[in-house]
Amino acid sequence: MERKERLQSGIAALGLDISAAAQDRLLAYVDLLKKWNKTYNLTALRDEEKMIVHHLLDSLTLLPHIEGVQTMLDVGSGGGQPGIPAAVCRPDVQITLLDANTKKTAFLQQAVIELGLDNVRVVSGRVEAVSDVRADVITSRAFAELADFVSWTGHLLKDGGYWAAMKGVYPQEEIGRLPAGVFVEKVVKADVPDLDAERHIAIIRKR
Repeated sequence: MERKERLQSGIAALGLDISAAAQDRLLAYVDLLKKWNKTYNLTALRDEEKMIVHHLLDSLTLLPHIEGVQTMLDVGSGGGQPGIPAAVCRPDVQITLLDANTKKTAFLQQAVIELGLDNVRVVSGRVEAVSDVRADVITSRAFAELADFVSWTGHLLKDGGYWAAMKGVYPQEEIGRLPAGVFVEKVVKADVPDLDAERHIAIIRKR
């Protein structure tokens, strides 16, 4: 299947409405990943089809969980997932990409420029040391254990905001280790087309 069709059919299977222009930009992002991966080791994946599934479609499962937000922080953004695909599809949301690895933030900065993402800012540093970001939703994909994720980022969450943690298998044990000041509102199973692995998104709020 041609890559454009692969992306289109995946988006349709997710039940999302994404413009043709945004889809072209998502594929341009995959091209950047492939180009920079040779030098910066951004992803273990080399196969374009797998990149579309693992990096684009997987990231896009977040979109229904950021409806109505104005600001988002993607912690441990790495090669830019889920933040860059989210930014492409939601230009109305101001998104901060945060990573402690300066090589990765150099790539993110370049991707933001080349993709023309006016709604994205890149911050390099450890999340505990960052103080000038406030977000309606804080997300991460396979960044840390849930308890660490919420305790390291709690100072960056706006009042009334929430965390949307992207996980693999249902994080039962991690939920059991969450601190007393937060609660899990829901855990949603995310079905990623053509991905032979479990995915869940945990929505967590302060008490």
